[in-house]
Formats: sequence, structure tokens, C-alpha cells
Amino acid sequence: MSRIVVLVGSMRKGGNTDLLAKSFAEGAEQRNTVEVVSVADYKVNPCIGCNSCFSREGNRCVQKDDMSLIYEKLKQADVLVLASPVYFYGISAELKAIIDRLHTPMRNTFPIKKLALLLVGAASLPELFDAIKMQYQLVLNYFHLEDAGMVLVRGVKDIGDIKGSQALEEARKLGESLK
Repeated sequence: MSRIVVLVGSMRKGGNTDLLAKSFAEGAEQRNTVEVVSVADYKVNPCIGCNSCFSREGNRCVQKDDMSLIYEKLKQADVLVLASPVYFYGISAELKAIIDRLHTPMRNTFPIKKLALLLVGAASLPELFDAIKMQYQLVLNYFHLEDAGMVLVRGVKDIGDIKGSQALEEARKLGESLK
């Protein structure tokens, strides 16, 4: 049984990324503890690159925002799932801010062993997710994480477009496969 944190990078509650993440969580909850964390519920500033976290007690960030709450969740996670809409060939700015704030030695204390990726994009270009997949692979390599899997959904734009899509079942099965 794993402790899974799903970071949902969409500000649009009930949108396609949210629905994909919920489907994943439904599958994963059968054998794991799952917490879905929506960026819409947290105020996280971008990293300012001051590196003060490298010398501060507990590697605390100088910024006073909700990232401290997310750090606490990640300190308990065995598996991290990144779910994001794709805006202009990248993940959402809100999710990117959280990822950039992991530029802290504190990340080395997290028990995370596996990483998964859920992406939703409006375009249907075959290379739509290539840049994100490259960054994902670099993170896997650098932190020696196991790739838990990906669900990549193209051609989904308006709220609810993903309903009835095979991708929801694929995400649920990916969740079920984790233990």
C-alpha cells in the first residue's frame, strides 16, 4: 500500500484535467491512500532563486505562502502524480511554480520512489507532449525515480470534452496498477 499525492495543475475545477486525475484516484484508492491536491486551493509563489533554503534551518523557504503545506504532503508520499493541462506545450504555470519550489535540499528527505504523469491538451499534434515528456524523463533520471506511467490526452479543450473518453478508463487502470 502506497501513499499517493496527485498534484492537479488546473485552476479549472471540474475541468478535463480534474476529471482525469479523479479517475486515476478512483483506481488508486482501491489499494492505496490517495490525496488529490489542486493548485486552485493553494497560493504558491514562484521560486525566486535566492537559495536561502540551502542554509536555513529545516531548509525552510523564505517565502510565506502555501508551499509549506504542500511540502508536508510530499514528506508523506511514496508516489507523486503530476496532472496538468497543457498550455503552449508546457505544464500550467501554477504547477510549474510548485515544481520549481522543489529546488530545495528538503526534497531529498521525501520518500517518493515513483512518479506518474497525466496530461490533457486541446491540440492533436503528435508532438504536443514531447517537451514535457523530456523534462519528466530528466526528473526520473536525476532523482532515480521509477516511472509509474503516463496518460496523455489530445484533442480535449472545453470542460467535459474528456467525458466518455477511453483516457478516463486508462487513468483508472493506471491508478489500479499502483501498490
